[in-house]
Amino acid sequence: MNWIKALHIVFIASWFAGLFYLPRIFVNLAMVEPGSAAERERLLLMAHKLYRFMTVLAVPALALGLWLWLGYGIGRGPDQGWMHAKLATVLLLVGYHWGCGVMLRKFKDGTMQRSHVWFRWFNEIPVLLMLAAVILVVVKPF
Repeated sequence: MNWIKALHIVFIASWFAGLFYLPRIFVNLAMVEPGSAAERERLLLMAHKLYRFMTVLAVPALALGLWLWLGYGIGRGPDQGWMHAKLATVLLLVGYHWGCGVMLRKFKDGTMQRSHVWFRWFNEIPVLLMLAAVILVVVKPF
């Protein structure tokens, strides 16, 4: 079980690296001056590659977490309310990941209307979700 936990943590940390960085690319994309096609295309290529890599990292992170939960019974049984909250947090993270993909498609299509300031705030969401998940797993407040 320790091997599964260790791999789960590695994949989660790697996935989060992408969740932290992709919105920073969005900030830069939102700031590209009209007519800077080369800069825009370079940032879109970086964002696309990062999103694809993040998705590859998210799959084993989620699968290993599911294995720990269902296979080893972690978080199951009485007084395990923290696990329900953590699962909700994970669903929010998956939604955030999916939302990043939607935003990337809008940038590619040229239909993204949000400002760089909006993306700076959007970039803080995974930090808050990671904080919540870590507190839920370590502290188990309920």
